[in-house]
Amino acid sequence: MNKLGSIIILFVFCMTTAKAEDGSRLWLRSEMPTDITLSIDSTMPDDDGYRISGKTITARTQMGLLYGKYALLRGEQGESHPYFKYRILNHWDNLDGTIERGYAGESIFWSLTPAPSPRERGDHINKYAEACASVGINGTVLNNVNASPKMLTPIYINKVKEIADILRPWGIRVYLSVNFGSPKALGEVKTADPLNPQVRKWWKKKTREIYKLIPDFGGFLVKANSEGQPGPFDYGRTHADGANMLADALKPYGGIVMWRSFVYGAKHQGEDRVKQAVSEFAELDGQFRDNVILQSKNGPLDFQPREPYAPIFDQMKKTPQMAELQITQEYLGQSKHLVYLAPMWEEFFGYVEPSRLVGIAGVANIGLDTNWCGHHFSQANWYAFGRLAWDPTLTSEQIAKEWLSQTFGNEKGKMKNEEISTVITSLLLRSHEACVNYMMPLGLHHIFKFDHHMGPEPDGFKADYPIEWCPVYYHRANKDSIGVDRSSTGTNATGQYREPYRSLYDNIKTCPEEYLLWFHRVPWTYRMESGLTLWDEIQRHYNRGVAEVDDFAYIWQQTKPCIDEQRWQEVDECLRFQQKDARLWRDTCLKYFGSFLSSE
Repeated sequence: MNKLGSIIILFVFCMTTAKAEDGSRLWLRSEMPTDITLSIDSTMPDDDGYRISGKTITARTQMGLLYGKYALLRGEQGESHPYFKYRILNHWDNLDGTIERGYAGESIFWSLTPAPSPRERGDHINKYAEACASVGINGTVLNNVNASPKMLTPIYINKVKEIADILRPWGIRVYLSVNFGSPKALGEVKTADPLNPQVRKWWKKKTREIYKLIPDFGGFLVKANSEGQPGPFDYGRTHADGANMLADALKPYGGIVMWRSFVYGAKHQGEDRVKQAVSEFAELDGQFRDNVILQSKNGPLDFQPREPYAPIFDQMKKTPQMAELQITQEYLGQSKHLVYLAPMWEEFFGYVEPSRLVGIAGVANIGLDTNWCGHHFSQANWYAFGRLAWDPTLTSEQIAKEWLSQTFGNEKGKMKNEEISTVITSLLLRSHEACVNYMMPLGLHHIFKFDHHMGPEPDGFKADYPIEWCPVYYHRANKDSIGVDRSSTGTNATGQYREPYRSLYDNIKTCPEEYLLWFHRVPWTYRMESGLTLWDEIQRHYNRGVAEVDDFAYIWQQTKPCIDEQRWQEVDECLRFQQKDARLWRDTCLKYFGSFLSSE
Protein backbone atom coordinates (compact mmCIF):
# COMPACT_ATOMS: atom_id res chain seq x y z
CA MET A 1 0.00 0.00 0.00
CA ASN A 2 1.58 3.29 -1.04
CA LYS A 3 1.06 6.60 0.75
CA LEU A 4 -1.39 7.87 -1.87
CA GLY A 5 -3.56 4.82 -1.32
CA SER A 6 -3.35 5.36 2.41
CA ILE A 7 -4.48 8.97 2.03
CA ILE A 8 -7.47 7.90 -0.07
CA ILE A 9 -8.44 5.39 2.58
CA LEU A 10 -8.35 8.14 5.20
CA PHE A 11 -11.39 9.75 3.58
CA VAL A 12 -13.47 6.58 3.66
CA PHE A 13 -12.73 5.76 7.29
CA CYS A 14 -15.52 6.35 9.76
CA MET A 15 -14.91 9.38 11.92
CA THR A 16 -16.47 8.11 15.16
CA THR A 17 -14.40 7.29 18.21
CA ALA A 18 -14.57 3.64 19.28
CA LYS A 19 -15.28 2.83 22.90
CA ALA A 20 -12.42 2.25 25.30
CA GLU A 21 -10.49 -1.00 24.92
CA ASP A 22 -7.34 -2.32 26.61
CA GLY A 23 -6.83 -5.58 24.67
CA SER A 24 -7.73 -7.81 27.60
CA ARG A 25 -10.65 -9.38 25.74
CA LEU A 26 -8.36 -10.60 22.93
CA TRP A 27 -10.41 -11.80 19.96
CA LEU A 28 -13.24 -12.92 22.27
CA ARG A 29 -15.26 -9.68 21.88
CA SER A 30 -17.92 -10.99 19.46
CA GLU A 31 -21.43 -11.81 20.63
CA MET A 32 -22.30 -15.50 20.54
CA PRO A 33 -25.63 -16.01 18.73
CA THR A 34 -28.39 -17.06 21.12
CA ASP A 35 -30.39 -19.16 18.67
CA ILE A 36 -27.78 -21.88 18.03
CA THR A 37 -28.94 -25.49 17.76
CA LEU A 38 -26.53 -28.11 19.14
CA SER A 39 -26.67 -31.73 18.07
CA ILE A 40 -24.66 -34.87 18.93
CA ASP A 41 -23.92 -37.29 16.08
CA SER A 42 -22.16 -40.48 17.23
CA THR A 43 -21.33 -41.44 13.63
CA MET A 44 -18.87 -38.55 13.19
CA PRO A 45 -15.12 -39.19 13.60
CA ASP A 46 -14.02 -39.24 17.25
CA ASP A 47 -11.65 -36.30 17.03
CA ASP A 48 -13.61 -33.31 18.38
CA GLY A 49 -14.46 -32.10 14.89
CA TYR A 50 -17.73 -30.35 14.07
CA ARG A 51 -20.22 -29.65 11.29
CA ILE A 52 -21.98 -26.30 10.87
CA SER A 53 -25.09 -25.73 8.80
CA GLY A 54 -26.66 -22.34 9.26
CA LYS A 55 -26.83 -21.98 13.04
CA THR A 56 -26.89 -25.73 13.71
CA ILE A 57 -23.70 -27.23 15.11
CA THR A 58 -23.25 -30.98 15.07
CA ALA A 59 -20.41 -32.95 16.66
CA ARG A 60 -19.67 -36.31 18.21
CA THR A 61 -18.35 -34.80 21.45
CA GLN A 62 -19.11 -31.89 23.75
CA MET A 63 -15.71 -30.42 22.90
CA GLY A 64 -16.61 -30.60 19.22
CA LEU A 65 -19.71 -28.56 19.95
CA LEU A 66 -17.63 -26.01 21.84
CA TYR A 67 -15.11 -25.72 19.01
CA GLY A 68 -18.02 -25.38 16.61
CA LYS A 69 -19.44 -22.40 18.52
CA TYR A 70 -16.24 -20.42 18.05
CA ALA A 71 -16.03 -21.53 14.43
CA LEU A 72 -19.52 -20.16 13.88
CA LEU A 73 -18.35 -16.82 15.28
CA ARG A 74 -15.63 -16.84 12.61
CA GLY A 75 -18.29 -17.33 9.98
CA GLU A 76 -17.46 -20.95 9.18
CA GLN A 77 -19.88 -23.33 7.50
CA GLY A 78 -19.41 -27.02 6.67
CA GLU A 79 -17.43 -29.73 8.39
CA SER A 80 -14.01 -29.35 10.02
CA HIS A 81 -11.71 -31.72 11.90
CA PRO A 82 -8.38 -31.08 13.65
CA TYR A 83 -5.41 -32.05 11.49
CA PHE A 84 -3.05 -32.65 14.42
CA LYS A 85 -3.81 -34.70 17.51
CA TYR A 86 -1.45 -32.64 19.68
CA ARG A 87 -1.93 -28.85 19.60
CA ILE A 88 0.15 -27.68 22.52
CA LEU A 89 1.46 -24.44 23.98
CA ASN A 90 4.87 -24.60 25.67
CA HIS A 91 5.14 -22.04 28.48
CA TRP A 92 8.74 -21.26 29.37
CA ASP A 93 7.51 -20.10 32.80
CA ASN A 94 9.71 -20.40 35.88
CA LEU A 95 8.41 -21.21 39.34
CA ASP A 96 9.42 -17.74 40.59
CA GLY A 97 6.99 -16.16 38.13
CA THR A 98 9.54 -15.02 35.56
CA ILE A 99 9.32 -16.21 31.96
CA GLU A 100 12.36 -17.13 29.91
CA ARG A 101 12.01 -15.28 26.61
CA GLY A 102 8.78 -13.75 27.86
CA TYR A 103 7.92 -10.16 26.92
CA ALA A 104 4.43 -9.71 28.36
CA GLY A 105 4.91 -9.65 32.12
CA GLU A 106 5.11 -12.47 34.62
CA SER A 107 3.65 -15.96 34.49
CA ILE A 108 -0.09 -16.46 34.70
CA PHE A 109 0.57 -19.75 36.54
CA TRP A 110 3.50 -19.20 38.95
CA SER A 111 4.79 -16.41 41.17
CA LEU A 112 7.30 -15.54 43.88
CA THR A 113 6.79 -16.46 47.52
CA PRO A 114 4.29 -16.14 49.01
CA ALA A 115 2.95 -18.01 46.02
CA PRO A 116 -0.80 -17.62 45.52
CA SER A 117 -2.86 -20.68 44.82
CA PRO A 118 -3.74 -20.98 41.12
CA ARG A 119 -7.34 -20.74 42.31
CA GLU A 120 -6.65 -17.10 43.22
CA ARG A 121 -5.92 -16.52 39.55
CA GLY A 122 -8.74 -18.79 38.48
CA ASP A 123 -10.65 -16.18 36.50
CA HIS A 124 -7.52 -15.22 34.58
CA ILE A 125 -6.50 -18.80 33.88
CA ASN A 126 -10.08 -19.57 32.86
CA LYS A 127 -10.00 -16.70 30.34
CA TYR A 128 -6.69 -18.06 29.03
CA ALA A 129 -8.29 -21.47 28.64
CA GLU A 130 -11.24 -20.04 26.73
CA ALA A 131 -8.90 -18.21 24.35
CA CYS A 132 -6.93 -21.41 23.72
CA ALA A 133 -10.07 -23.49 23.20
CA SER A 134 -11.52 -20.92 20.82
CA VAL A 135 -8.74 -21.73 18.33
CA GLY A 136 -8.52 -25.46 19.09
CA ILE A 137 -5.46 -25.65 21.35
CA ASN A 138 -5.82 -28.78 23.47
CA GLY A 139 -2.70 -28.94 25.64
CA THR A 140 -0.35 -26.75 27.64
CA VAL A 141 3.08 -27.30 29.18
CA LEU A 142 3.05 -25.24 32.35
CA ASN A 143 6.76 -24.64 32.95
CA ASN A 144 10.11 -23.88 31.37
CA VAL A 145 12.00 -26.53 29.38
CA ASN A 146 14.98 -25.54 31.53
CA ALA A 147 13.00 -27.18 34.30
CA SER A 148 13.51 -26.92 38.03
CA PRO A 149 13.54 -30.27 39.85
CA LYS A 150 11.15 -28.62 42.34
CA MET A 151 8.44 -28.97 39.72
CA LEU A 152 8.04 -32.61 40.78
CA THR A 153 7.71 -31.96 44.51
CA PRO A 154 4.29 -32.44 46.15
CA ILE A 155 3.64 -28.72 46.69
CA TYR A 156 3.92 -27.99 42.98
CA ILE A 157 2.16 -31.13 41.79
CA ASN A 158 -0.80 -30.04 43.90
CA LYS A 159 -0.72 -26.63 42.22
CA VAL A 160 -0.65 -28.37 38.84
CA LYS A 161 -3.80 -30.24 39.87
CA GLU A 162 -5.54 -26.93 40.61
CA ILE A 163 -4.58 -25.59 37.19
CA ALA A 164 -5.65 -28.82 35.48
CA ASP A 165 -9.06 -28.57 37.14
CA ILE A 166 -9.54 -25.10 35.65
CA LEU A 167 -8.36 -26.07 32.16
CA ARG A 168 -10.18 -29.41 31.89
CA PRO A 169 -13.66 -28.07 30.98
CA TRP A 170 -12.03 -26.34 28.00
CA GLY A 171 -10.54 -29.57 26.68
CA ILE A 172 -6.97 -28.66 27.65
CA ARG A 173 -4.62 -31.27 29.12
CA VAL A 174 -1.67 -30.22 31.23
CA TYR A 175 1.92 -31.39 30.61
CA LEU A 176 5.09 -30.69 32.56
CA SER A 177 8.66 -30.00 31.55
CA VAL A 178 10.85 -32.21 33.72
CA ASN A 179 14.50 -31.99 34.66
CA PHE A 180 16.10 -35.28 33.68
CA GLY A 181 18.30 -35.19 36.78
CA SER A 182 15.38 -34.75 39.19
CA PRO A 183 15.81 -38.02 41.16
CA LYS A 184 19.40 -37.10 41.99
CA ALA A 185 18.82 -33.36 42.36
CA LEU A 186 16.06 -33.93 44.89
CA GLY A 187 18.36 -36.20 46.89
CA GLU A 188 16.11 -39.25 46.62
CA VAL A 189 18.42 -41.39 44.45
CA LYS A 190 22.19 -41.12 44.12
CA THR A 191 22.08 -41.13 40.30
CA ALA A 192 19.82 -40.25 37.38
CA ASP A 193 21.12 -43.05 35.12
CA PRO A 194 18.10 -44.13 33.03
CA LEU A 195 19.16 -47.79 33.16
CA ASN A 196 19.49 -47.83 36.94
CA PRO A 197 16.60 -49.83 38.49
CA GLN A 198 16.20 -47.39 41.37
CA VAL A 199 15.94 -44.45 38.99
CA ARG A 200 13.35 -46.22 36.85
CA LYS A 201 11.40 -47.08 40.01
CA TRP A 202 11.55 -43.43 41.12
CA TRP A 203 10.07 -42.17 37.85
CA LYS A 204 7.30 -44.79 37.93
CA LYS A 205 6.39 -43.81 41.47
CA LYS A 206 6.43 -40.10 40.63
CA THR A 207 4.31 -40.66 37.54
CA ARG A 208 1.79 -42.66 39.56
CA GLU A 209 1.66 -39.83 42.10
CA ILE A 210 0.84 -37.33 39.35
CA TYR A 211 -1.87 -39.42 37.72
CA LYS A 212 -3.54 -40.08 41.07
CA LEU A 213 -4.22 -36.34 41.29
CA ILE A 214 -4.57 -35.61 37.55
CA PRO A 215 -6.04 -38.65 35.74
CA ASP A 216 -5.89 -36.91 32.34
CA PHE A 217 -2.31 -35.65 32.73
CA GLY A 218 -0.71 -35.48 29.29
CA GLY A 219 2.94 -36.34 29.89
CA PHE A 220 6.45 -34.90 30.00
CA LEU A 221 8.47 -32.48 27.86
CA VAL A 222 12.23 -32.95 28.17
CA LYS A 223 15.26 -30.87 27.26
CA ALA A 224 18.28 -33.09 27.90
CA ASN A 225 22.02 -32.68 27.35
CA SER A 226 21.76 -29.25 25.77
CA GLU A 227 22.95 -25.90 27.15
CA GLY A 228 24.09 -27.51 30.37
CA GLN A 229 20.91 -29.45 31.12
CA PRO A 230 21.39 -32.98 32.56
CA GLY A 231 20.57 -35.97 30.42
CA PRO A 232 21.37 -39.56 29.59
CA PHE A 233 24.78 -38.67 28.11
CA ASP A 234 25.93 -37.95 31.66
CA TYR A 235 25.85 -41.71 32.21
CA GLY A 236 27.02 -42.91 28.80
CA ARG A 237 23.44 -43.56 27.66
CA THR A 238 21.56 -42.46 24.55
CA HIS A 239 18.58 -40.18 24.01
CA ALA A 240 16.55 -43.32 23.35
CA ASP A 241 17.57 -44.77 26.71
CA GLY A 242 16.44 -41.62 28.49
CA ALA A 243 13.21 -41.10 26.60
CA ASN A 244 12.19 -44.74 26.82
CA MET A 245 12.61 -44.82 30.60
CA LEU A 246 10.09 -41.98 30.92
CA ALA A 247 7.85 -43.48 28.25
CA ASP A 248 7.66 -46.74 30.19
CA ALA A 249 6.56 -44.86 33.30
CA LEU A 250 3.84 -42.99 31.38
CA LYS A 251 2.62 -45.83 29.17
CA PRO A 252 0.09 -47.38 31.60
CA TYR A 253 -1.73 -44.05 31.82
CA GLY A 254 -1.68 -43.11 28.14
CA GLY A 255 0.90 -40.36 28.61
CA ILE A 256 3.53 -39.23 26.10
CA VAL A 257 7.12 -38.03 26.20
CA MET A 258 7.98 -35.03 24.02
CA TRP A 259 11.77 -35.26 23.72
CA ARG A 260 13.33 -32.12 22.27
CA SER A 261 15.98 -32.40 19.57
CA PHE A 262 17.39 -28.94 20.34
CA VAL A 263 20.80 -30.19 21.38
CA TYR A 264 24.23 -28.83 20.70
CA GLY A 265 27.65 -28.78 22.24
CA ALA A 266 27.27 -32.13 23.98
CA LYS A 267 28.79 -34.75 21.67
CA HIS A 268 29.84 -32.91 18.57
CA GLN A 269 32.33 -30.24 19.51
CA GLY A 270 33.54 -28.43 16.42
CA GLU A 271 30.72 -29.68 14.20
CA ASP A 272 28.53 -27.14 12.40
CA ARG A 273 25.82 -26.37 14.92
CA VAL A 274 23.00 -26.73 12.42
CA LYS A 275 24.02 -30.35 11.81
CA GLN A 276 24.13 -31.53 15.40
CA ALA A 277 20.49 -32.56 15.87
CA VAL A 278 20.62 -34.95 12.93
CA SER A 279 24.03 -36.21 14.03
CA GLU A 280 22.67 -37.10 17.46
CA PHE A 281 19.27 -38.52 16.51
CA ALA A 282 19.36 -40.07 13.02
CA GLU A 283 21.08 -43.25 14.20
CA LEU A 284 18.39 -43.69 16.88
CA ASP A 285 15.46 -43.67 14.48
CA GLY A 286 13.25 -46.65 15.30
CA GLN A 287 14.69 -47.15 18.79
CA PHE A 288 12.13 -45.04 20.67
CA ARG A 289 8.98 -46.33 22.35
CA ASP A 290 5.75 -45.63 20.49
CA ASN A 291 4.69 -42.98 23.02
CA VAL A 292 7.84 -40.92 22.46
CA ILE A 293 7.52 -37.92 20.13
CA LEU A 294 10.61 -36.08 18.92
CA GLN A 295 9.98 -32.33 19.16
CA SER A 296 12.12 -30.25 16.79
CA LYS A 297 12.32 -26.53 16.11
CA ASN A 298 11.13 -25.48 12.66
CA GLY A 299 14.67 -24.54 11.65
CA PRO A 300 18.00 -26.23 12.43
CA LEU A 301 19.44 -23.32 14.44
CA ASP A 302 17.30 -21.34 16.88
CA PHE A 303 14.08 -19.55 15.86
CA GLN A 304 15.85 -17.06 13.59
CA PRO A 305 13.78 -14.54 11.58
CA ARG A 306 14.26 -16.89 8.63
CA GLU A 307 15.80 -20.34 8.49
CA PRO A 308 15.54 -23.21 6.05
CA TYR A 309 13.48 -26.02 7.50
CA ALA A 310 15.23 -28.41 9.89
CA PRO A 311 16.50 -31.52 8.03
CA ILE A 312 15.71 -33.71 11.03
CA PHE A 313 12.16 -33.80 9.65
CA ASP A 314 13.63 -35.61 6.63
CA GLN A 315 15.83 -37.99 8.58
CA MET A 316 13.54 -39.46 11.25
CA LYS A 317 11.25 -41.79 9.33
CA LYS A 318 10.24 -44.23 12.11
CA THR A 319 9.85 -41.82 15.02
CA PRO A 320 6.74 -39.65 15.52
CA GLN A 321 7.61 -35.96 15.32
CA MET A 322 6.24 -32.60 16.39
CA ALA A 323 7.30 -29.22 15.08
CA GLU A 324 8.17 -26.58 17.66
CA LEU A 325 7.34 -23.01 16.63
CA GLN A 326 8.18 -19.90 18.63
CA ILE A 327 5.19 -17.61 19.18
CA THR A 328 7.08 -15.36 21.57
CA GLN A 329 9.30 -13.09 19.50
CA GLU A 330 12.73 -13.78 21.00
CA TYR A 331 14.52 -12.96 17.75
CA LEU A 332 11.80 -10.82 16.17
CA GLY A 333 11.61 -7.65 18.23
CA GLN A 334 10.35 -9.19 21.48
CA SER A 335 6.78 -7.84 21.40
CA LYS A 336 8.01 -4.34 20.61
CA HIS A 337 7.98 -4.99 16.87
CA LEU A 338 4.86 -5.72 14.87
CA VAL A 339 5.73 -9.02 13.19
CA TYR A 340 2.97 -11.40 12.12
CA LEU A 341 4.44 -14.90 12.17
CA ALA A 342 1.88 -16.89 10.17
CA PRO A 343 3.75 -16.25 6.86
CA MET A 344 6.90 -17.78 8.38
CA TRP A 345 4.99 -20.84 9.57
CA GLU A 346 3.17 -21.12 6.27
CA GLU A 347 6.60 -21.12 4.59
CA PHE A 348 7.71 -23.96 6.88
CA PHE A 349 4.68 -26.09 5.98
CA GLY A 350 5.53 -25.52 2.33
CA TYR A 351 8.65 -27.64 2.91
CA VAL A 352 7.57 -30.03 5.66
CA GLU A 353 4.39 -31.87 4.85
CA PRO A 354 2.00 -31.72 7.82
CA SER A 355 1.36 -35.44 7.29
CA ARG A 356 4.89 -36.10 8.63
CA LEU A 357 3.87 -34.70 12.02
CA VAL A 358 1.59 -35.82 14.84
CA GLY A 359 1.37 -32.35 16.33
CA ILE A 360 2.85 -28.90 16.74
CA ALA A 361 3.99 -27.05 19.83
CA GLY A 362 4.22 -23.30 20.19
CA VAL A 363 6.47 -21.47 22.66
CA ALA A 364 3.90 -19.16 24.21
CA ASN A 365 4.00 -15.35 24.27
CA ILE A 366 1.50 -14.98 27.12
CA GLY A 367 1.97 -13.17 30.43
CA LEU A 368 0.17 -11.06 33.01
CA ASP A 369 0.19 -7.90 30.89
CA THR A 370 -3.29 -6.48 30.50
CA ASN A 371 -3.28 -7.30 26.79
CA TRP A 372 -1.73 -10.74 27.46
CA CYS A 373 1.00 -10.53 24.80
CA GLY A 374 2.83 -7.23 25.27
CA HIS A 375 2.02 -5.92 21.78
CA HIS A 376 -1.61 -5.86 20.73
CA PHE A 377 -0.69 -7.35 17.37
CA SER A 378 1.29 -10.14 19.02
CA GLN A 379 -2.09 -11.58 19.95
CA ALA A 380 -2.42 -12.46 16.28
CA ASN A 381 0.46 -14.92 16.62
CA TRP A 382 -1.18 -16.81 19.50
CA TYR A 383 -4.36 -16.92 17.42
CA ALA A 384 -2.55 -17.97 14.24
CA PHE A 385 -0.71 -20.78 16.00
CA GLY A 386 -3.97 -22.29 17.18
CA ARG A 387 -5.63 -22.01 13.80
CA LEU A 388 -2.68 -23.61 11.99
CA ALA A 389 -2.52 -26.37 14.60
CA TRP A 390 -6.13 -27.15 13.71
CA ASP A 391 -5.71 -26.68 9.96
CA PRO A 392 -2.20 -26.16 8.51
CA THR A 393 -3.66 -25.54 5.04
CA LEU A 394 -5.09 -22.17 6.10
CA THR A 395 -3.37 -19.18 4.52
CA SER A 396 -1.80 -16.33 6.44
CA GLU A 397 -4.30 -13.96 4.84
CA GLN A 398 -7.32 -16.01 5.91
CA ILE A 399 -6.12 -16.10 9.48
CA ALA A 400 -5.22 -12.40 9.53
CA LYS A 401 -8.69 -11.41 8.36
CA GLU A 402 -10.33 -13.66 10.95
CA TRP A 403 -8.26 -12.23 13.77
CA LEU A 404 -8.72 -8.62 12.71
CA SER A 405 -12.48 -8.84 12.41
CA GLN A 406 -12.82 -10.39 15.85
CA THR A 407 -10.21 -8.18 17.54
CA PHE A 408 -10.79 -4.76 16.01
CA GLY A 409 -14.31 -5.24 14.71
CA ASN A 410 -17.52 -4.50 16.54
CA GLU A 411 -19.28 -6.82 18.99
CA LYS A 412 -20.57 -8.86 16.07
CA GLY A 413 -17.12 -9.27 14.59
CA LYS A 414 -17.57 -6.78 11.77
CA MET A 415 -15.03 -4.15 10.82
CA LYS A 416 -16.50 -0.65 10.68
CA ASN A 417 -15.12 -0.27 7.20
CA GLU A 418 -13.78 -3.00 4.95
CA GLU A 419 -11.00 -0.68 3.84
CA ILE A 420 -9.58 -0.85 7.38
CA SER A 421 -9.43 -4.62 7.23
CA THR A 422 -7.78 -4.52 3.81
CA VAL A 423 -5.05 -2.08 4.74
CA ILE A 424 -4.18 -3.68 8.09
CA THR A 425 -4.23 -7.17 6.56
CA SER A 426 -1.68 -5.93 4.03
CA LEU A 427 0.45 -4.55 6.86
CA LEU A 428 0.35 -7.90 8.69
CA LEU A 429 1.24 -9.92 5.63
CA ARG A 430 4.23 -7.70 4.81
CA SER A 431 5.56 -7.45 8.36
CA HIS A 432 7.61 -10.66 8.57
CA GLU A 433 9.48 -10.06 5.33
CA ALA A 434 10.12 -6.48 6.41
CA CYS A 435 11.66 -7.72 9.67
CA VAL A 436 13.91 -10.16 7.81
CA ASN A 437 15.05 -7.34 5.54
CA TYR A 438 15.98 -4.84 8.24
CA MET A 439 17.56 -7.50 10.47
CA MET A 440 19.20 -10.29 8.47
CA PRO A 441 18.41 -10.56 4.76
CA LEU A 442 19.68 -13.06 2.19
CA GLY A 443 20.40 -15.83 4.69
CA LEU A 444 22.30 -13.84 7.31
CA HIS A 445 21.53 -15.21 10.77
CA HIS A 446 22.21 -15.01 14.52
CA ILE A 447 23.92 -11.61 14.51
CA PHE A 448 22.03 -10.44 17.60
CA LYS A 449 23.43 -9.00 20.78
CA PHE A 450 24.57 -11.63 23.25
CA ASP A 451 22.17 -13.36 25.60
CA HIS A 452 19.10 -11.13 25.34
CA HIS A 453 18.96 -11.17 21.51
CA MET A 454 17.53 -7.66 21.17
CA GLY A 455 19.37 -5.49 18.67
CA PRO A 456 22.27 -6.02 16.25
CA GLU A 457 25.83 -7.02 17.09
CA PRO A 458 27.39 -8.42 13.90
CA ASP A 459 30.89 -7.89 15.33
CA GLY A 460 30.06 -9.90 18.45
CA PHE A 461 32.85 -12.09 19.77
CA LYS A 462 33.76 -13.15 23.30
CA ALA A 463 36.81 -15.32 23.83
CA ASP A 464 35.28 -16.91 26.92
CA TYR A 465 32.14 -17.98 24.99
CA PRO A 466 31.83 -21.07 22.83
CA ILE A 467 32.44 -19.82 19.28
CA GLU A 468 29.03 -21.08 18.16
CA TRP A 469 27.42 -18.53 20.48
CA CYS A 470 29.26 -15.64 18.82
CA PRO A 471 27.66 -13.67 15.96
CA VAL A 472 30.88 -13.62 13.92
CA TYR A 473 30.64 -17.42 13.67
CA TYR A 474 27.49 -17.05 11.60
CA HIS A 475 28.69 -14.72 8.86
CA ARG A 476 32.53 -14.93 8.87
CA ALA A 477 32.80 -11.75 6.82
CA ASN A 478 36.19 -10.62 5.51
CA LYS A 479 37.35 -8.33 2.73
CA ASP A 480 36.61 -10.93 0.07
CA SER A 481 33.35 -12.63 1.01
CA ILE A 482 30.64 -13.38 3.55
CA GLY A 483 28.53 -16.37 4.55
CA VAL A 484 28.98 -19.95 5.73
CA ASP A 485 29.84 -22.69 3.27
CA ARG A 486 27.43 -25.44 4.21
CA SER A 487 27.54 -27.02 0.76
CA SER A 488 29.19 -30.33 -0.06
CA THR A 489 32.49 -28.45 -0.31
CA GLY A 490 32.06 -27.01 3.18
CA THR A 491 30.35 -28.44 6.26
CA ASN A 492 27.99 -30.46 4.03
CA ALA A 493 24.88 -29.46 5.99
CA THR A 494 23.10 -29.63 2.63
CA GLY A 495 23.73 -33.38 2.67
CA GLN A 496 21.22 -33.80 5.50
CA TYR A 497 18.31 -32.69 3.29
CA ARG A 498 16.13 -34.84 1.08
CA GLU A 499 16.04 -34.27 -2.63
CA PRO A 500 15.32 -32.01 -4.41
CA TYR A 501 16.41 -29.64 -1.65
CA ARG A 502 19.81 -31.26 -1.15
CA SER A 503 20.84 -30.42 -4.71
CA LEU A 504 18.93 -27.14 -4.79
CA TYR A 505 20.66 -25.75 -1.70
CA ASP A 506 24.06 -27.21 -2.57
CA ASN A 507 24.45 -25.27 -5.81
CA ILE A 508 25.04 -21.54 -5.39
CA LYS A 509 23.32 -20.96 -8.73
CA THR A 510 20.08 -22.67 -7.67
CA CYS A 511 20.04 -21.91 -3.94
CA PRO A 512 17.11 -19.57 -3.20
CA GLU A 513 18.53 -16.14 -2.48
CA GLU A 514 16.69 -15.93 0.83
CA TYR A 515 18.99 -18.74 2.05
CA LEU A 516 22.10 -17.79 0.08
CA LEU A 517 24.41 -16.75 2.95
CA TRP A 518 23.10 -19.56 5.12
CA PHE A 519 24.41 -22.21 2.74
CA HIS A 520 27.19 -20.46 0.80
CA ARG A 521 30.22 -18.27 1.19
CA VAL A 522 29.74 -15.57 -1.41
CA PRO A 523 32.08 -12.88 -2.80
CA TRP A 524 30.90 -9.31 -2.28
CA THR A 525 31.05 -8.85 -6.05
CA TYR A 526 28.82 -11.88 -6.82
CA ARG A 527 26.02 -10.96 -9.25
CA MET A 528 22.54 -11.53 -7.87
CA GLU A 529 19.36 -12.21 -9.84
CA SER A 530 18.67 -8.48 -9.88
CA GLY A 531 21.98 -7.83 -11.62
CA LEU A 532 23.31 -6.05 -8.54
CA THR A 533 26.39 -7.17 -6.67
CA LEU A 534 25.85 -8.99 -3.40
CA TRP A 535 26.91 -5.91 -1.44
CA ASP A 536 24.49 -3.66 -3.32
CA GLU A 537 21.73 -6.22 -2.87
CA ILE A 538 22.35 -6.38 0.89
CA GLN A 539 22.07 -2.60 1.08
CA ARG A 540 18.88 -2.67 -0.96
CA HIS A 541 17.25 -5.18 1.39
CA TYR A 542 18.16 -3.27 4.54
CA ASN A 543 16.80 -0.03 3.08
CA ARG A 544 13.65 -1.77 1.90
CA GLY A 545 13.01 -3.12 5.40
CA VAL A 546 13.26 0.33 6.95
CA ALA A 547 11.00 1.82 4.28
CA GLU A 548 8.40 -0.85 4.96
CA VAL A 549 8.28 -0.06 8.67
CA ASP A 550 7.96 3.64 7.85
CA ASP A 551 4.97 2.77 5.70
CA PHE A 552 3.44 0.66 8.48
CA ALA A 553 3.68 3.63 10.85
CA TYR A 554 2.15 5.93 8.23
CA ILE A 555 -0.71 3.52 7.55
CA TRP A 556 -1.42 3.18 11.25
CA GLN A 557 -1.72 6.95 11.52
CA GLN A 558 -4.57 6.80 9.02
CA THR A 559 -6.48 4.21 11.06
CA LYS A 560 -6.85 6.47 14.12
CA PRO A 561 -10.47 7.54 13.48
CA CYS A 562 -11.70 3.95 13.72
CA ILE A 563 -9.48 2.33 16.35
CA ASP A 564 -10.17 2.79 20.06
CA GLU A 565 -7.81 5.34 21.60
CA GLN A 566 -5.83 3.17 24.04
CA ARG A 567 -5.02 0.36 21.64
CA TRP A 568 -4.29 2.80 18.82
CA GLN A 569 -1.91 4.81 21.00
CA GLU A 570 -0.09 1.77 22.37
CA VAL A 571 0.41 0.29 18.89
CA ASP A 572 1.56 3.67 17.62
CA GLU A 573 4.21 3.87 20.35
CA CYS A 574 5.46 0.41 19.46
CA LEU A 575 5.66 1.31 15.78
CA ARG A 576 7.70 4.40 16.59
CA PHE A 577 10.11 2.19 18.54
CA GLN A 578 10.20 -0.27 15.65
CA GLN A 579 11.10 2.52 13.23
CA LYS A 580 14.07 3.50 15.39
CA ASP A 581 15.15 -0.10 15.89
CA ALA A 582 14.91 -0.92 12.18
CA ARG A 583 17.22 2.03 11.47
CA LEU A 584 19.60 0.86 14.17
CA TRP A 585 19.74 -2.59 12.57
CA ARG A 586 20.31 -1.18 9.09
CA ASP A 587 22.90 1.40 10.06
CA THR A 588 24.86 -0.91 12.38
CA CYS A 589 24.99 -3.80 9.94
CA LEU A 590 25.78 -1.77 6.84
CA LYS A 591 28.51 0.14 8.66
CA TYR A 592 30.08 -3.07 9.96
CA PHE A 593 29.89 -5.08 6.75
CA GLY A 594 30.83 -2.04 4.69
CA SER A 595 34.03 -1.69 6.68
CA PHE A 596 35.38 -4.85 5.04
CA LEU A 597 34.97 -3.34 1.59
CA SER A 598 36.36 0.05 2.54
CA SER A 599 39.46 -1.57 4.05
CA GLU A 600 40.68 -2.74 0.65
